[in-house]
Amino acid sequence: MKSHSFALPFASRDGELIVGGLPLSRLAAQVGQTPFYAYDRKLLAARVQALRGALPGSIKLHYAMKANPMPALVSFMAGQVDGLDVASGRELRVALDAGMDPAEISFAGPGKSVVELEQAVAAGVLLNVESAREVRLLADISQRTGWAARVAVRINPDFDLKSSGMKMGGGPKQFGVDAESVPELLVEIGRLGLAFEGFHLYAGSQNLRAEAIVEAQQKSYALCLRLAEHAPHPVRTLNLGGGFGIPYFPGDTPLDLAPIGANLAALAEQASRELPDAAITIELGRYLVGEAGVYVCRVLDRKVSRGHVFLVTDGGLHHHLAASGNFGQVIRKNYPVLIGNRMDATQLESASVVGPLCTPLDLLGDKMELPAAEPGDLVVILQSGAYGYTASPRDFLSHPAPVEVLV
Repeated sequence: MKSHSFALPFASRDGELIVGGLPLSRLAAQVGQTPFYAYDRKLLAARVQALRGALPGSIKLHYAMKANPMPALVSFMAGQVDGLDVASGRELRVALDAGMDPAEISFAGPGKSVVELEQAVAAGVLLNVESAREVRLLADISQRTGWAARVAVRINPDFDLKSSGMKMGGGPKQFGVDAESVPELLVEIGRLGLAFEGFHLYAGSQNLRAEAIVEAQQKSYALCLRLAEHAPHPVRTLNLGGGFGIPYFPGDTPLDLAPIGANLAALAEQASRELPDAAITIELGRYLVGEAGVYVCRVLDRKVSRGHVFLVTDGGLHHHLAASGNFGQVIRKNYPVLIGNRMDATQLESASVVGPLCTPLDLLGDKMELPAAEPGDLVVILQSGAYGYTASPRDFLSHPAPVEVLV
């Protein structure tokens, strides 16, 4: 049975998917309910290890918590990576609870509140400032408290990441400071006496083309090098963002890390001469955790309507908005879906997997070739380790929430 074009990261045994070393039915019993998300520690560690093997040793690897801020997962990842990137005060608390050195935590986001800014300064983390307002507020906080505000400037570049699933830079954007306005802001940072440390860029996300990522990294480095001439202090950190994608749909192929690693090695060598105090950082979220997670729900009913099979489950778009196609997809495509306790089935049928919500948008798999499933069977959605639980409207129609486990 194969409904996708890439290698299945999970093994199967006796007809059952194995997650975290456990057969799926036993894991469901251990969790105590469906639906649930499960994240596999061994797969998380293996992804970090593979990435480190492909990148130069001098490159710092940060986990962008917005992809999955589950506290247990963040605590595990804190022991695997060099730093954490947060996007809210709550994520900052989780990062600190995980034991990550505040010196290796950075905070980005276009609308940081005064409370969040003060939290970050008190904690001693690096703030990626995104406006002149933030600079003024940080100067006030530092003067009022005596705490040094560590800052980097998040740049909205004058280019974007070609073929990215979501463009985060280039053109008018709410993210960062327009590149042409950065020199003036750097002067203000120096005048106000803030502790400037470097630059942050994030041109786009979910890209499977290595050549596009290489081009964006080269342009990002060149832009930072030009802007460094206006900096009040030597650049100590250069966060080139991420954008590394994972395959979700038929025809997607895994990202080739080799050219990215070679390019970063060249940039690191260049930086050792041109920006000798700077450490280059890569910030990844989805790429680190996306393929290590599954969403599991149970078939409640098998309905045949005018010849078409519908598997009605206790899960749905309120738990996994992305899999329903309502989180950034222009044309809806199916995530890879399995019947996790019928992995050895050879007879397939066309069926749609739907949730219990009273809306036709509650569609987890449309007209897919799946084993014939019955009430009680377990539906598994792969590639669910990122932008799942926290990216979904869990209170929609007031159904019970899923749980998350790290196994």
